[in-house]
Amino acid sequence: MKQRIENLLEQLNKGIWEKDSEISLSLLAALAGESIILLGPPGVAKSMVARRLKLAFEGAKSFEYLMSRFSTPDEIFGPVSISRLKKNDVYERAIEGYLPTADVVFLDEIWKAGPAIQNTLLTVINEKLFRNGANEIKLPLKLLIAASNELPAKGEGLEALWDRFIIRLECQPIFSEQSFNAMLLDKGEAENCTIDKDIQITNEEYAEWQKQIAEIELSKEILKAVNNIRHALRTVNVEGDEELHNIYISDRRWKKIVRLIRTSAFINDRKEATLADLLPAYHCLWQEPEERDAVRLIVIQSLFDDIAKKMAAVKTQLDDDIRNNRSRKRANTLSSQQQLRDKDKKIYSNFYYRLADHGTGRTFVVMTDYQQLPDMGGESVSGVLYRDPRDERVTVIRINTGARTPLGSRPVSLTRDAGSIYIDGVRYELEKLPHEVETELPLIDAEAPEHDYASEIDALADAISNREKAIQNSLFVSNNDKQQLTAYLQDFYKEIAFTRQDIAKL
Repeated sequence: MKQRIENLLEQLNKGIWEKDSEISLSLLAALAGESIILLGPPGVAKSMVARRLKLAFEGAKSFEYLMSRFSTPDEIFGPVSISRLKKNDVYERAIEGYLPTADVVFLDEIWKAGPAIQNTLLTVINEKLFRNGANEIKLPLKLLIAASNELPAKGEGLEALWDRFIIRLECQPIFSEQSFNAMLLDKGEAENCTIDKDIQITNEEYAEWQKQIAEIELSKEILKAVNNIRHALRTVNVEGDEELHNIYISDRRWKKIVRLIRTSAFINDRKEATLADLLPAYHCLWQEPEERDAVRLIVIQSLFDDIAKKMAAVKTQLDDDIRNNRSRKRANTLSSQQQLRDKDKKIYSNFYYRLADHGTGRTFVVMTDYQQLPDMGGESVSGVLYRDPRDERVTVIRINTGARTPLGSRPVSLTRDAGSIYIDGVRYELEKLPHEVETELPLIDAEAPEHDYASEIDALADAISNREKAIQNSLFVSNNDKQQLTAYLQDFYKEIAFTRQDIAKL
């Protein structure tokens, strides 16, 4: 399937320049049974895209119309049949050659159409139905492409129709000089495009594919990523805008987006939709063009969220091991007098003392850090207080050595006396021996086997690389999307390099 669609896209793009995304996403919409709107100035080949998409289907009929505020339903859906009205007193339209009989429809300047046309289009796009007199007709419509050089005006009741266009794509003039010159030198190839019969899609195939697409499974990764995206859309940071955007996506729209994801998996020869099918969904999630790049970044982040969390966990564990190794070294350098001074305190996991009366009773200070604190009344030491990333119930206190600290860390000043620690001048007693409750600290166990950090980081690097390749191999990811993906992953690869340097510190 993938090879066939790839060949089809290659032929559809002949003689037309820098419209790969428009054609591929229009084909994706057609195979999913959805619609697409192309936004852009006049003369950027929006109508050409629609004409090419007709060629993808064997024997397909097309319908094109340029809307104006004077357009009438007769011009779109066919005139009323006078003969039927006179002979049978039946109000029906003569639909042959008009939208109700077309496989591919192109409606230019969509927002200029009047309410009568727009209201009928709501049902046409969503249910593929058209009511002609007393009869309800199931339309052969595979794809409706709308075009405009502007967004729908607010406050004019156009929100429902805008929501029907699942894919929203901005069309730009030709960018590269090479493509521009090729367009100027074209001798008519763009107008005379033909498609090999053996790769055109028949009506029978199209109907069968619709059933197979509905059977495509959704992986747990996809469902989790979609939910993460849904939550992230409530607070979108758009460049140049001080206020966060709350982008509303209707439940119906989410359902159709998932249909596109299933279609992508089907075309890419997968029986289950994976994260590799998710990136093009950003074209369905913005309401205003300036939100597009921010939404794309949200989707890209969701594609690697699980790997990012695993990497964060490895780094946290690694930082702890490095810090505990340093604690061991410091403990070896402490004088016997310093160690004897605190021999009455209970030690947890060989590295920590517990504060008996701080918070919920699950606050711990690094033992060797505490032993080096100056006595109360002298100059305090800078420290940090934070929730342990692996167990939010646990709070850790240590001297601030300048090393990386977990998010949410709070700077504090630290001193001590014989049996207590002072945090910002407030005294907290440390637990002494013996103690009735033997509570183990759920942090690092000194007896636990050492991590093979090098292997873990190598595995994460391989996971990132493999996922990047899978996403880039999708037929519906543009070159610009690939560049943005690569730019985002540079930070991942830098973090991996820094982590490998930290591993050497062990």
